Amino acid sequence: MNVKIQGGGNGTYANTGSCVAVTNYLQHEDLERMKKGEEVQPFFNQFRDYVSSREVTFKIDNNKAKLSQTDAKFYVITVSPSEKELRCMGRTPQERAEALQWYIRQDVMRNYAEGFGKGLRSDDVEYYAKIHFNRDGDSDSDMHAHIIVSRKDRSNTKKLSPKTNHTGKKNCGNVKGGFDRTDFFRKCESSFDRRMGFDREPEESFDYLNAVKNGSPAEIARQVERAERIRKEKWDNLKAELQSRQEPEKSKIQQVEKTPDIEQPIPKKKQQEEDLELLKKPKRSRGFGMGM
Repeated sequence: MNVKIQGGGNGTYANTGSCVAVTNYLQHEDLERMKKGEEVQPFFNQFRDYVSSREVTFKIDNNKAKLSQTDAKFYVITVSPSEKELRCMGRTPQERAEALQWYIRQDVMRNYAEGFGKGLRSDDVEYYAKIHFNRDGDSDSDMHAHIIVSRKDRSNTKKLSPKTNHTGKKNCGNVKGGFDRTDFFRKCESSFDRRMGFDREPEESFDYLNAVKNGSPAEIARQVERAERIRKEKWDNLKAELQSRQEPEKSKIQQVEKTPDIEQPIPKKKQQEEDLELLKKPKRSRGFGMGM
């Protein structure tokens, strides 16, 4: 599961002004889908399945109390399941879209809200998400979602900055405790695995890939050791399960072997042959004399 938090600079995700450019950009797939007669995925939030792009822009742009002209007004979270992850989310694109929407509402935004350490829930976050079915128009295995999330909570009173580093301290300037992005990414992954029943290979986990990309040699070694341990545990559990399945069969075989032999009935044809042989044999005298 690839989760990214974007925002800033002068590109697509410039975020010190209006979000209208991002909102318009996120609708680029809609026209192509309409031409093909395919369903268009609307924006949605925590409470509604359909939100117009005009409302998205209005709500985000007007939720910025006490933010300066140069402050970030919003961020964009991108959630991109892998092809293997998508397969466990449903058989059809629509099933997968519904599962992704549910995952965002129940897990991603809950983890996001809790990550600020301010007692917030997903209901307190002002966000609008949109699902894209593919990036290049040729693949159904590239579904992902973009989430425009306001810098302020829904009450327009608390600042939420996922780009502020977590320090572990109770107070960190205007942002209490900051935001631990690593913990957020890790929780999004584990939440997905639990919800979808996804059996993730250890080498595909966030911790493993992050260590390989950014970690020290010692951290990489720890993740390699952890992967080997997890793989061994899975193999041991598999063997134990196979043995438990074989025990009842083995018990049945042993029970049959201990059962005493029971005289089997003689086949009908064989019985007829034996009866014929008896008729051919001469009869013996019963030992009675003839009376005069």
